[in-house]
Amino acid sequence: MRSLKRFGRKDKKRTKKHRFSLTLLFAALVFVVLISALAIGAAGVYLLVYFEVIANYEDTSVPNVILFMALISVVMGALIAGFFSIIPLKPVNKWVNGMNRLASGDFKVRMKFGKPLGNHPTFVELSDSFNTLAEELQNTEMLRSDFINNFSHDFKTPIVSIAGFAKLLKRGNLTQEQQMQYLNAIEEESMRLSYMATNVLNLTKVENQAILSEVSRFNLSEQIRSSVLLLEDKWSKKELELSLDFDEYFIEANEELLKQMWINLLDNAVKFAPPRGEVGVEIREDGGYVTVSVSNTGNDISPDKLDRIWNKFYQADESHSSEGNGVGLAIVKRITELHSGSVSVTSENGVTTFTVELPKEQTV
Repeated sequence: MRSLKRFGRKDKKRTKKHRFSLTLLFAALVFVVLISALAIGAAGVYLLVYFEVIANYEDTSVPNVILFMALISVVMGALIAGFFSIIPLKPVNKWVNGMNRLASGDFKVRMKFGKPLGNHPTFVELSDSFNTLAEELQNTEMLRSDFINNFSHDFKTPIVSIAGFAKLLKRGNLTQEQQMQYLNAIEEESMRLSYMATNVLNLTKVENQAILSEVSRFNLSEQIRSSVLLLEDKWSKKELELSLDFDEYFIEANEELLKQMWINLLDNAVKFAPPRGEVGVEIREDGGYVTVSVSNTGNDISPDKLDRIWNKFYQADESHSSEGNGVGLAIVKRITELHSGSVSVTSENGVTTFTVELPKEQTV
């Protein structure tokens, strides 16, 4: 932590140094304009006297000479300043045009300043910041577009199924077994719709929540066991082997939010575990923190996707063959942040593990 703070101070000093050098550069430019205007003004007065357009210095009053010199300096200074202002204003205009393109929805725009200003560290930082912003906006727009398409498809599929089975039930002439089969399908698809809608609403709720409220002390181990039971239909269908070997642990937190988090993590583990695979939960206590690890066997998540899985609407399974809308892990990350905790993931050797670290007590 100390090394990070030291690095931060060095970075701030370096940034201030770059800003100061840029200020000196523009100050030098203004100084050059001023000196050039005065020199040209003085040369102009000298030439006027030399060619006897005005009287010699001896016959000319000082105010007249100063007036001529001032007029020429103002005119020439304005011309020189207008010429030299193209240099600093060009990157500013380029920046403004780029921001306007971003505001209009063109997220493919990228910024690159030409020489000589483009080599200055401040302009390099400016272009890098702009390009990072544009890239993030482009990725967010792509995720948003994919989410809308996938979410619409995921919503439409169960609705069509429900409507189809309802029509079959409405026709009648069905055996008791067929009726129960169709009713079970309608119930299952309805729960699927409810789950997707609830996840999106929960994400909106936790994103808009600035502070943690409704904190209470409860049995964390019992809450996790209860969450596992809620998903019994899913893990029993896949005949998964569960490992829930932990003692009793208590924690101060928002009970409802943590329950959402465990259900999302456990549902994620069950979803990506292969049939007859393994899902495990481990709880450890270290000082003032409780660490919960939820793991499952199955295919590894590629390293290039590990950092992106926390983004809203992102799905590591790009084929969308598995259920989900890419908001579950975003909810998990936000809930841990509200509790002043952290969450991480590792995926190697056929085992994916999500680790949540939470303080045992919440400071007010």
